[in-house]
Amino acid sequence: PGAGKSSLLSLLVKEWRDAGRTVAVLAVDPSSRRSGGSLLGDRARIDHDPTDGGVLIRSTATGGRLGGLAAPTREAAQALAAAYDVVVVETVGVGQSETDVEEVCDTVAVVVQPGSGDTLQFLKSGIMEVPDVLVVTKADLGEVATRAQRDLDAALRALDSREVAVVAVSSVPPPQGIDDLVSALDEHRAALDVSARRLRSRRMMALGELVAEHGDSALRALGGRRAAERRLASQDPAADVAALVDALRTEAGLR
Repeated sequence: PGAGKSSLLSLLVKEWRDAGRTVAVLAVDPSSRRSGGSLLGDRARIDHDPTDGGVLIRSTATGGRLGGLAAPTREAAQALAAAYDVVVVETVGVGQSETDVEEVCDTVAVVVQPGSGDTLQFLKSGIMEVPDVLVVTKADLGEVATRAQRDLDAALRALDSREVAVVAVSSVPPPQGIDDLVSALDEHRAALDVSARRLRSRRMMALGELVAEHGDSALRALGGRRAAERRLASQDPAADVAALVDALRTEAGLR
């Protein structure tokens, strides 16, 4: 909260639309632990033209589900990818147990707020392998933002992490770094073997759905996660997520 995700997303949507690209945003809101309800207010914070048919923004609630995503997010993202040039999934947050987004999205961007302890928390949380792009917001803060960017760069080098772009942006008019961020996202996307990535994504989604529905006992029935992945690799590469889940259920004797 307060990292500037919604302001940043508003600017990204505008940048993409100015370039003629259609955009869908799936915003995931947390559910109340007491009532189970959710305000679904993320979409209200994203500034866009409501009459623009090239933009779709929808909110969903986690329903108490772990992983950072709502139950319908996986299927919705897959369906929207066929109709929109850019599909953005805004999660409730990324921690050690909120990393499902990497199984759904081609590119993962983690937003870090400078001067708030986010940088240290990010380094401590064990999620260095998750982001493809790190975004330091509020670059208008000057040295504080520069130090956060420098700390993240140093941490990535010290951990011998894979190449991760670190971009500083500011939503305060005039915005700064938005074009650099779009370029970083596009460069990562272009470097992907998209067909292989989507195949892996479908397989990971299938595993995630199986565990969400039947628990870890389903994986044990298949001989463990690696064995389950080998079974998925033997399936038709064109099979969709539902077909893969059905195949796993059958092999685990869950029907």
